[in-house]
This record gives sequence, structure tokens and C-alpha cells, in this order.
Amino acid sequence: MTALTLSTAGAATLRADALVVGVAKGPKGLVVAAGAEAVDKAFDGKLAAVLDALGASGGEGETTKLPAPAGLKVPVVLAVGLGTAPEQDESFDEETLRRAAGSAARALHGAKKAAFALPLDDASAVTAVAEGALLGAYAFTAYQGGEKKGAKGSGPKQPLAEVALLGAKPRDKEHKAAAERATVVATEVNIARDLINTPPNDLTPEAFAAVASATAKENGVKVQVLDEKALLKGGYGGIMGVGKGSENLPRLVKLSYTHAKAEKTLAFVGKGITYDSGGISLKPAGHNETMKCDMAGAAAVFAAVVAVAKLGLQVNVTGWLALAENMPSGSATKPGDVLRMYSGKTVEVLNTDAEGRLVLGDALTKASEENPDAIVDVATLTGAMVLALGDRTFGIMANDDAFRTSIHEIAEEVGEASWPMPLPEDLRKTMDSPTADIANMGVRMGGGLVAGLFLQEFVGEGITWAHLDIAGPAFHEGAPYGYTPKGGTGSAVRTLVRLAERTATGDLG
Repeated sequence: MTALTLSTAGAATLRADALVVGVAKGPKGLVVAAGAEAVDKAFDGKLAAVLDALGASGGEGETTKLPAPAGLKVPVVLAVGLGTAPEQDESFDEETLRRAAGSAARALHGAKKAAFALPLDDASAVTAVAEGALLGAYAFTAYQGGEKKGAKGSGPKQPLAEVALLGAKPRDKEHKAAAERATVVATEVNIARDLINTPPNDLTPEAFAAVASATAKENGVKVQVLDEKALLKGGYGGIMGVGKGSENLPRLVKLSYTHAKAEKTLAFVGKGITYDSGGISLKPAGHNETMKCDMAGAAAVFAAVVAVAKLGLQVNVTGWLALAENMPSGSATKPGDVLRMYSGKTVEVLNTDAEGRLVLGDALTKASEENPDAIVDVATLTGAMVLALGDRTFGIMANDDAFRTSIHEIAEEVGEASWPMPLPEDLRKTMDSPTADIANMGVRMGGGLVAGLFLQEFVGEGITWAHLDIAGPAFHEGAPYGYTPKGGTGSAVRTLVRLAERTATGDLG
């Protein structure tokens, strides 16, 4: 993990490999953002002109490197675009700063230390820049660099090792707390990314459960793991129905964080399909190469619970990881089979590739037994949601409009694009089965909403619930941008943590 420090040193005196400054589009051309005054002075007040001559536009995320002039203790100045400059007496919004810091950190892979002289108007800006830099510095290198040590060119380029925030005040309680929070959250997001990026031959349900157990215990979180024997005995027909076709049998992991003064309890439920072949309803070529990411919901829940524990929030949080590997074999569930879920409800399986809702159904019922104040499930659930919202926005469904609105606002606040979606009652009847209580498939059109309606069937009566379908943003296949890397993104971790913070302080609308 990249180290983070708050530095009182001036931009002209700090020694580092690079110095990051912000540049924006002003009404009359490029303008240098606040925090870079000393750097601009070293350029004789012509930094904007030099950048303009080099073709910089100030567009969001654009980076331009240039040699540092005499008077600075760094060899390189990196200018990062912040987009349009705000009106006088206004500040850059947090997500703009977060993305800019992430772009700069990515551009400095391989460097040991970089000083960030971006606008830091308040503690919120400190959080944004710190988070962006730490998230942007991420790289998954666990399976690279297999050459013998000392071989020419061996090993991948490592992420930026240290970030120093200039302008932040290490003795200011708010600034210090902001930096500490950013470090915790970014660390856990990056751990979720690691899990998502881990090849499925190494991250089986059993292996995921072991990682979650060890990490949780280290952070004071209680752990309970139900193996295949306990799942069979307990009647978890959904989880076992999905996982019984694989040699790597399923697990249900319960993570429990409690605070002595907590007045509210949240339950987070995560879909953890460590690999999804589609089962007997096998996915076609071209649709299964990235299916190691189908456990991103469980990774987000795991990371969020650990973050809540590290932050010591005054709220009780329980995380449920429904872990299974969906494979075709002689023992696999077949289309037409009927499963008896943990709730007692029977489900006719029409498509074994609609497996996430089956494992979540059992976990939602189990979570409901403890009667939490609210349940939020997170899942890479449907391709239909990607068709509806694209690959950067997750959908939010809920049985309570106010709760859905609050989660949407929270997600936007922390920089995670989301959109509220309905649960149309007319779609429920399309899952009627002549054989069982419900089928796991309905009409194709509106398939993401149908999946949400299926999950709602397994939420305890009177419990507030929301469903986050992160199928789009959970795994990024394109070029990195801002603080978003290629591969696992850790989508929804920051939303869950902020929800816990709001719940702890009673500031949930």
C-alpha cells in the first residue's frame, strides 16, 4: 500500500521524485490551481504559458510532465488537468480532485515519492486528494515478475510508493482524521480489488473464506463459516444448488462487527460467485473470460465491514458472503430442477446462469433472521443492468423509496455513479412457476428489475432493504482513468462505508 503523509514543507523545498500541481481551463486560457503558487513562481509566473505551449488543455485527468526549473528540489513537475476552473469564491468539487489525484498517481508508477500540491481548501478536499492518490497508485502485480531475481527487466513497475500532501496540516485534527479515513477506505478498496483480480484457481470459496476469516479476526471482527456439511444440514438449498456442481464446494461466511454504544444495525450481503461458467446453461465463448469478477459483491461487503471496524464506527454491521463456484458437471443443478431455499420457499431453476439470486436468496433470509434495521445486498447480478446503465453506473433498487434515495445520494457523494431503479409489480408475475413457488427467471426485458423482485421475496417482512447491481462498474476492461484501474475496481465499498458512517451518526435521511 502506498504511504500517505501530510507535509508542512513548501513546494519549493520538499525533496521528491515529482511535484504534482493542478491546472484548469479558465475564461482566458489555462490557469494554475491553488497550491502551486511556489511552483509557478519558480517558472517566473509562466507555468500556464509553458504548459499551453506543450499542448496541455487543462482537461480532467490530462497529465503533462515537464522538467523542474532551478529553485525546486524535484526533477519533474507533473501538471494534472482539473477541467473548468470554478467561479470565484467556489472550490473544485471532491470527485474532480479525487480523479485528478488518481490520474497523477497512475502517471507516476515507479516513483518512490511524489508531492501533491493540489487545492486543499478543507478536510473534505484532503480526503478526496488522499483517496484519489492512494486508489490511483494501485497495481495488481502478484502474478507478474516470474523471471529469476536479478534478470534484466524482471518484475513489473511498482506503484508510487509515497504520497506527500502539501498544504494539509498534520496537527489539525480534521485534516489528520481525513487522511486516516482516506487511508483506511483506500486500503480496503484496494484489498477488494486484489480479491477480484485473483485468478479463480486460487480464489475458491474455501480460499476466500479463509482470507476473510484471517483478516477479519485481525481487526476485531467475529467470523463464522458454514461449510458444505453445515449448509446441507441447515437447508441452504440456494447456495448448495449453485455450488454442488463444482469440486470447490460453497461457503457462507458471517462477519460481525459490534460497537458497545451502537443503536443501529446494518446487514450487508454480498454475491460471491468465485467463478461463473453459467453451469449447465453454459456461457458462450467471449462471455466467461472475466467471470472471476462475479464475487465482486462479496469482496465489497468484506472490505466494507473491515473498514467499518478499523474506523471504529458506532454502528453494528454484519456482513454475509455467499460463496460458490458455478460449474457444469454430473452433480450440477439442471434447468428444470426445483430447489428448496433456506426460507422454505421452492424455486424452479429455468436457467443455471441466473445463479447469483439463488445464493443471495439464502443469505438474505439468514440476514433477516437477526432483524437488522436495514439490509443492503451487493452483486454483479445482471447483464441487463449493464445494458440499462452502462459500465460505470450501478443500479439501486429498494423496498423503501426514501432509503433508495439516501443510498443514491451517498453514492454520488463519495464519487460512485449510481441510479435509482424501480421494482415494477407487473414483472413479478412473469416469475410464476407451475411447479414451484417461484422461478429464477422472468421476462427478458427488464431483467435487472426482475432479479431485484426475486431477491425481494427473501427479505424479512418489515425490514428495509436495498439491492445494488454493480455488474457494470465492478470490473473495468478498458484503459485506466482517474483513480479507476483496469480490472477489479472495488465498486460499492465507499458507498457502504459512508452508509455506515451516516447510520452511526444518525444522519441518514
